[in-house]
Amino acid sequence: MRTLFTSESVTEGHPDKICDQISDGILDALLAIDPNSRCACETTAEPGAVHIMGEITTAATVNYIEIARRIIREIGYTKPEYGFDADTCEISCSLHTQSADIAQGVDMALEAKEAIDTDGLGAGDQGMMFGFACDETPERMPLPITLAHRITRRLAAVRKNGELSYLRPDGKAQVTVEYENGKPVRVNTVVLSTQHDEDADPLTLRRDMIERVIKPCIPAEMLDAETKYYINPTGRFVLGGPAADTGLTGRKIIVDTYGGYARHGGGAFSGKDATKVDRSAAYMARNIAKTIVEAGAAHRCEIQLSYAIGVARPVSIYVETAGTNTIPEAEIFRWIERNYDLRPAGIIKKLGLRAPVFAKTAAYGHFGRDDAEFSWEKSDPKALGDPNRLRIVELLWAGDEQCACNLLAELEISQPTLSHHMAALRDAGIVRARKDGRWMHYRLDHDVLDAIAALLGQSIAYRAWEDPVE
Repeated sequence: MRTLFTSESVTEGHPDKICDQISDGILDALLAIDPNSRCACETTAEPGAVHIMGEITTAATVNYIEIARRIIREIGYTKPEYGFDADTCEISCSLHTQSADIAQGVDMALEAKEAIDTDGLGAGDQGMMFGFACDETPERMPLPITLAHRITRRLAAVRKNGELSYLRPDGKAQVTVEYENGKPVRVNTVVLSTQHDEDADPLTLRRDMIERVIKPCIPAEMLDAETKYYINPTGRFVLGGPAADTGLTGRKIIVDTYGGYARHGGGAFSGKDATKVDRSAAYMARNIAKTIVEAGAAHRCEIQLSYAIGVARPVSIYVETAGTNTIPEAEIFRWIERNYDLRPAGIIKKLGLRAPVFAKTAAYGHFGRDDAEFSWEKSDPKALGDPNRLRIVELLWAGDEQCACNLLAELEISQPTLSHHMAALRDAGIVRARKDGRWMHYRLDHDVLDAIAALLGQSIAYRAWEDPVE
């Protein structure tokens, strides 16, 4: 079965992305001075004007207006003829501190108030967040959004380095990929709209966009004679940026994530510090999903986390592998529970989110990048373990001795010499094995469990089953 899927990306000069970059630029400036800054900064841009608003609680003092002008200048809005430029646009601010009602829940989580947990940091809001990964690309991202981001980054690069000097900052790209039985086989359509100078020749622009921007970004084998190119389909794109369309922080949430290929909880990222789980939990969910895919436990994986405002621990954790898992989803779930601290403070600590690492995320996607700042992209597939060895544990637990022994032989692992073939729980010290045709439960000391773990070449980290010990 053949299907088509489309994703889009926008350049850093798009009005909404200007706003995202200003909001995250302000956040980074605050964190560089006061790592405990609370920030929910929104920006809007219109013809000749920018307005910065939101809630900021910080010990830092920064020049918000100068930060905005610097970012607008770096993007490339430097000429009055663009209708919006860094030196002449009006910039205003309307900022206030975080609500005391919200702050009391973030400062001390419900668990801390009830003496259930010593970690006092609560979630900054309720909501659900998704993380996704798949093995379509080395970045563990869907191919359509990966290609769209490549094109928009290339579009900005050839403008900034002078290779195509007639280009202006605003632009966007859309890529449609054809799939056969769930696998990408070719690029069906590319749409590219780019702002340009008044005197740019349309035919030259079309040729340059196809040959010097699009084709260098897409593997040659994915393009063919039937691939369709739509370049500036209206015929003209001189007026662009905030001079043509009002921009707003947080309005490109699908561009920021997976291009519509995976679900989205609805919360935007830019301008928010890491106590806002809209951002930090989405980054953590991506890290978990990517680790699962890189470990070979699934070909695609979507993780959902949900939170209640002022509560540290997630309300729910959900794992979806769309039938591509190589080990049971229940085991993946147990591994997540055991190995990840999903409280806001735990996420912030693991990913280093008190540092000023957010400015780069504000254009060309928050995921699938190898920038040093993107700690959530640094997965550790060894943490999950060899899926084949996990499969042995599963088979032993299920009592399928023959399949387990066959897999042991394939992996050249010595066959267990224990009288019972079993899967064990390190914490509970309980194993399950057949005896006289019925399942029995036994308690083993940790030395025996360690011996089983060593034999299988991995730690055995399962939760206790509810069955009573006989």
